[in-house]
Amino acid sequence: MHHGPDLPETPYENVAVTGGAGFVGRHLVTALSLLSQKVTVVDHAPLPRELAALPGVSYIRADLRDYGETLLALQNADAVFHLAGNASGTESVAHPRHDFHLNALGTCNVGNACLELGVRRLVYLSSAIVYGTPLQSPIREDHPTQPFLPYGASKLSGELTLRSLHATAGLPVVIGRSFVVYGPGEDPRRAGGEVSQFLRWHLNEQPIPVVGDIDLKRRDFIHVEDLCRAMMTLAGRGADGEIYNLATGTAVSMRELAEAVGTATGRPALLDADTSSLADSFTLLADVTRLRGLGFAPRVTLAEGLTGLADLLGPFPEIPSARAVFRREPPGGRRMTLTAAVGAGEEARTC
Repeated sequence: MHHGPDLPETPYENVAVTGGAGFVGRHLVTALSLLSQKVTVVDHAPLPRELAALPGVSYIRADLRDYGETLLALQNADAVFHLAGNASGTESVAHPRHDFHLNALGTCNVGNACLELGVRRLVYLSSAIVYGTPLQSPIREDHPTQPFLPYGASKLSGELTLRSLHATAGLPVVIGRSFVVYGPGEDPRRAGGEVSQFLRWHLNEQPIPVVGDIDLKRRDFIHVEDLCRAMMTLAGRGADGEIYNLATGTAVSMRELAEAVGTATGRPALLDADTSSLADSFTLLADVTRLRGLGFAPRVTLAEGLTGLADLLGPFPEIPSARAVFRREPPGGRRMTLTAAVGAGEEARTC
């Protein structure tokens, strides 16, 4: 993180970060280690080499779908940042049950383990995808939640489970809904955020493909360093059982983003707009009044973030291959017949 001395203090000595080997998790673990906190990375993926070299960082391999493994992994934590799960909406469309197990069941297990172990603070990283198509702008935290992707439903299920545990058993949980995050270390094969995708296409001297209306499609982009600072602010000052938008409060259109990419690289960016689908040509902009009320303000401007990312990626980085998919192709009109394995004479049922 560039702004080390300005990191918000979190009053916990032993911190666990589920999903700490992932994109956001790696940045959060690094930031927490700068504050000399003992950090346990809880992940199913191996510990990245750069985290293994940090002082005070340890690693526990765990599958959070297993409650016993979850309890063992979190047993020494004063505070838990829960980031683990499927982060791809496209993946959730293709494999909704897998997405539900990782996000909804995994979060249920983390919440119950935190209760059982007496964890003093749980911060859950949710997503603005839970709002669905915005009914108004900017979006406040009390905006209706009508997710249109299985990913949104599974993240919302995690929220509802944790808030119910707060209401019935006093689970000390704070929920942050992240808007569109970007920054160093995103996987171009999985990350669908426009900032790094636009940069990668442009650095390959190619037109930037964009689906939808380049002026009506507007997003609230937050740099991963600011997102980590926001989560740390929630850990220290957020109110139990409450939800906070994690964003900048600024909307940027796809045209404006392309112009900013051109400015950051010193040569104009070309857009190749495909307007055959306007499904996501809306403004996704956060009302950040509640987050600002905790004393948080973003530090990394889009111009700074783009310049830093362009320098890191260098010329001709890997071209992004992640696609945004909103509907699954039907399986050729077939109906699958399931024969029940129990109860002799039970009729086969169709689904």
